[in-house]
Amino acid sequence: MSAPIEDYALISDLETAAMVGRDGSVDWLCLPRFDSPACLAGLLGTRDNGSWRVAPLAADRCTRRAYRHDTLVLDSTWETATGTVRVTDFMPPRAELPCLIRVVEGLSGTVAVRSELRLRFHQGRVVPWVRAAGRATVAVAGPDAVWLGTDAEVRATDTGDATVHDVTVPAGRRLALTLVWSPSHRPAPPAPLALPAETLLAETGDYWRDWSARCRYDGPWRDAVVRSLITLKALIYAPTGGVVAAPTTSLPGCIGGGRNWDYRYCWLRDSAMTLSCLLHSGYREEAKAWLDWLVRAVAGDPAALQTVYGVGGQRLLPETEAPWLPGYEGSRPVRFGNSAVSQFQLDVYGEVLDALCLSLRAGIALPAHVWSLVEALMGHLCRHWRDPDQGLWQTRGPRRHFVHSKVMAWVAADRALRMGRLLGRDGSARQWRALRDQVHRQVCREGFDPARRAFVQAYGSHALDASALLIPRLGFLPASDARVRATVRAMRGLDDGGFVRRYAPDSDGVHGAEGTFTACSLWYADALAATGHPRRGRETFERVLAIRNDVGLLAEQWDPDAHRQLGNAPQAFSHIALVETAFALSAPPAGPQPAASGRRAVPV
Repeated sequence: MSAPIEDYALISDLETAAMVGRDGSVDWLCLPRFDSPACLAGLLGTRDNGSWRVAPLAADRCTRRAYRHDTLVLDSTWETATGTVRVTDFMPPRAELPCLIRVVEGLSGTVAVRSELRLRFHQGRVVPWVRAAGRATVAVAGPDAVWLGTDAEVRATDTGDATVHDVTVPAGRRLALTLVWSPSHRPAPPAPLALPAETLLAETGDYWRDWSARCRYDGPWRDAVVRSLITLKALIYAPTGGVVAAPTTSLPGCIGGGRNWDYRYCWLRDSAMTLSCLLHSGYREEAKAWLDWLVRAVAGDPAALQTVYGVGGQRLLPETEAPWLPGYEGSRPVRFGNSAVSQFQLDVYGEVLDALCLSLRAGIALPAHVWSLVEALMGHLCRHWRDPDQGLWQTRGPRRHFVHSKVMAWVAADRALRMGRLLGRDGSARQWRALRDQVHRQVCREGFDPARRAFVQAYGSHALDASALLIPRLGFLPASDARVRATVRAMRGLDDGGFVRRYAPDSDGVHGAEGTFTACSLWYADALAATGHPRRGRETFERVLAIRNDVGLLAEQWDPDAHRQLGNAPQAFSHIALVETAFALSAPPAGPQPAASGRRAVPV
């Protein structure tokens, strides 16, 4: 039953999210959190694995749909032979329990509409016990209960397979269907079932419009930037500030292959970029919440620093497979959890220290114990920066000396020194300065291939890696450096249909060639502009904007041959890169760039 990935829109209550297809079917929903087991998992199987479709009986895909301006409220409209009907989907920002509301409204004529809810708990596997409870129905399985109620007299039919509401909707009639999760040991219907849907809709729209109005970007791509920021906000787990990489799992980077990963967690790789994006855009509260999550998550033994954590900062994310799910378009295995927690990634030390330094420069107060954390991280890095690792892209092959990882070791030392100066802490400055200089010399000697005239993926390799595009942004070398300019030119070797792959196909130990990587295409646009090619940079950026879906969302990857999105969606990394690149391309031309400038200055 899988629809194209770009057919799905996102709605969120800031603690979990639902994916709504153009046919009116919610095919992915985890309750009560992003990382909870899915109770609607049709996205990775069939409707029998869980779905909730609300749509006209005699129609398939909606005629048109759009988010209401600067909100996460979705309107889908069907024009049928008998009339026109609109379904409005939204999730009120969480008060106590997760709540998904679908409002059906007749716009003209008369339309027969069906709501068909198939709940399947425990990752699309367990059929619940369903019973009537007044004007609501409740589905129970183990610890979970999901209540479905309506605000009008509409009879529900339990077919044993689904809960069905059939209603004829004339022009002017409105019907709200409200789905609420609660722990199964609570016997009474949850409070949201009694709240007026119209009130919740108005409050939800106001919340998102007020939030969007705080955006500080005022350039030519404002609509795209605001939509990306709303998407990023929707992926923040509000109780802790953690940002999930995506709300989905196992949407493939290669159709039919094994590149199916669970992205419902928080990657340290994204930490400094997330902070920079939020601070650039004027969202200091969210930036502070993300920083607080980061400091809590990495606390402890620096040798135990992980690449990825749960939304609450939890460390155990065991990777399992779900053989009962056939996978998106047959892409198996379907995975829950992520074994990347056990990988060694040298770059995360640089990401954490870069994020801390960025926060300090932006005027965000750091906890008193953070300097002890800096010293502990740097002490570990001084002992282990020469070790091979699995790199930014978390390759599942043997460890290597990845160039980007070594660059990030330089970043760690550089940012620790900067923080020491800002805080008046000398600490181990001499040792850290020596480390920074040593890493810089080694990377320039071992990481640059004179024959290829480019920084490459790993020492001794001739392969390109798009992460080299970040070298000037990180301040390792200025954009004016001949090696940087040559590396940007060499990235044509990763071009595929005007988009950029992150590295050569099949070079990471996983079967199946993936698509082009959306964030890398955006880094390329940024690097082109920084090295004196602003027109080409804007053209590349506009090319990425053109592959967003009809409601402005980006997945992790793009297949330039099949012209479709690939990978988990919507992807925070892609939307963060879009915002950062929009700021970079909208800024006035910079003067000469010093060799160790750090990330671009953040207005505060």
